[in-house]
Amino acid sequence: MRPLLPPCSRRREAGFTLLEILVALVVLGILLLTLSHGTRFGLAAFERQNRMAETAGRLDAVDRTLRRLIEQSDPGTVTDGRTLVGAPHGLVFRAPLPLHDAGGADGEQMANLRLGVDHHALVLFSLPYRHVILTGPAPPPNRTVLLDGVEAVDLSYWADGTWRKSWDGADLPELVRIRIVFPEGDARHWPDIVAAPLLHQPG
Repeated sequence: MRPLLPPCSRRREAGFTLLEILVALVVLGILLLTLSHGTRFGLAAFERQNRMAETAGRLDAVDRTLRRLIEQSDPGTVTDGRTLVGAPHGLVFRAPLPLHDAGGADGEQMANLRLGVDHHALVLFSLPYRHVILTGPAPPPNRTVLLDGVEAVDLSYWADGTWRKSWDGADLPELVRIRIVFPEGDARHWPDIVAAPLLHQPG
């Protein structure tokens, strides 16, 4: 004969009470809410990190491009006159640009370049350098956007132990410093780009 169980034991064998189910649902809801907030926070942090990495990558590419162009600035010859003219917010100079033809071969072409800010973008204008005097109108320059969302670019030129705001000497400056200025409130920041022209200068 099966022994009789106390009343409380019989109730527990029958299942959970309504109160216990409600408590379990509340606890489950709190857990799901916490997990949802945690997931959203994790996704937002991941996206923010990706954006920061992409921004740093773009700035690094601009840094390397401008350093290479300045370092390879063409000093020209005695008959060429000035090949680099610098202002506080713009720079005109001559340097080799990389070329990629349809066959996939790489090369370089000397070009006249102008660096500045145009419509809130850091822009490089370029025209192929020709060893001839043009008789007709000059073709329009190529416009390459290096970086969007730029307020200004500040340039200075080192020579004879001091930084100058402009440069119009016959020789190349010893150093060129480029500072990219972002709009107020923009979280982006990049150290000054300082590069030294490496080629011989006319004596």
